[in-house]
Amino acid sequence: MTTAARRTALKALVGAALVSTGAVAFAADNWPSKPITLVVPFASGGTTDIIGRAVGQKLGEGLGQPMVVDNRPGAGGTIGGSIVARANPDGYTFLLATVAHTMAPGIYKTLPYDFQKDLEPIGMVALTPNVLLVNPSIPAKTVQELIAYIKAHPGKVNYGSAGIGSTEHLSGELFRAATGTDIAHVPYKGGAPMMTDLIAGQIQMAIETSPSANPHVKSGKVKALAVTTARRSAAYPGVPTVAESGVPGYEVTTWYALMAPHGTPEAIRQRMSAELVKVLKQPDVQKRFEEQGVTAGDMTPPQLAGFIKTETTKWTKVAKDSGAKAE
Repeated sequence: MTTAARRTALKALVGAALVSTGAVAFAADNWPSKPITLVVPFASGGTTDIIGRAVGQKLGEGLGQPMVVDNRPGAGGTIGGSIVARANPDGYTFLLATVAHTMAPGIYKTLPYDFQKDLEPIGMVALTPNVLLVNPSIPAKTVQELIAYIKAHPGKVNYGSAGIGSTEHLSGELFRAATGTDIAHVPYKGGAPMMTDLIAGQIQMAIETSPSANPHVKSGKVKALAVTTARRSAAYPGVPTVAESGVPGYEVTTWYALMAPHGTPEAIRQRMSAELVKVLKQPDVQKRFEEQGVTAGDMTPPQLAGFIKTETTKWTKVAKDSGAKAE
């Protein structure tokens, strides 16, 4: 190739790059110009869905375009995670990720995406305790009474979850390992169907997220024996933590974070992050969260990225130590 030809080719490449960059900048400047999809990776009616719809509606109002919830349950949230990881990074598809996505690497032999590399953190949405629940037919009022009952009836107590690899699953496995009890895991396609069977007595216990558990605890349909966080929750007056109930070191906090496909323009990510901060400061959002035992998130994207890395390391170890795997 002659020198002149090389110069012509170089100019063409530079021109193409400028056109491409200009197109991205234009798209970001005019974003959003159509409805945005929020993929909720668990079934409707569960805690992830409840939080996703509440925050999604507010984000849509602030952005001037509706945020449409798309429930994609299955495989502990990894089906929804995979869909967003592969989506066009144009700012019109987001994921409401949960702690389950940092549990998955320790549960599954292989995953179709890399949670830390294929998704970009936008911001922490919410954090909530899990609640150790039992069907009223179980004659236990405390965690120690429950442990004694399980040991007296080995293999007779089943615990439910929102699916293999979900926060309820790993919470239960951590409880089983920490207490040396013989409990069997029964996975569902979401927290809502799991709660239906817990109330009906088809399963005997669950360690469910607070918003999903709260109304059923208040109605007396299930009993709350403890919360999983390091501190007690104002949403459950008088209910102790699992750790102070005789299971030292037991601690689980379920969290929800907004993520975008890798490659989403920085301008769009920054605007969505700023809008999320505004939403989480709204008094009606904070009131609704407090009533359900939920704390609004408060992390910058870099802080969230670091937090996700730490959580992945933690839950990979829990999965290894407990032997929990997705068959």
